[in-house]
Amino acid sequence: MNAKELKGLSAQELDSKLAELVETHFNLRFQHKTGQLESTGRLKQVKRDIARVKTIRREKELNSR
Repeated sequence: MNAKELKGLSAQELDSKLAELVETHFNLRFQHKTGQLESTGRLKQVKRDIARVKTIRREKELNSR
């Protein structure tokens, strides 16, 4: 997911996307600790996506003032 796609989303869509990513991150961490996760690079990718969504949310918040 790239920033251009995220900038086109509304605030509610960003919030739902963030909740989805946080849940995915939790599940990946759980799989990693139990030894079931094959691709550990996915953890890093999801963390970056969470940060990207939070950044876009903050930019929209500052622009609306």
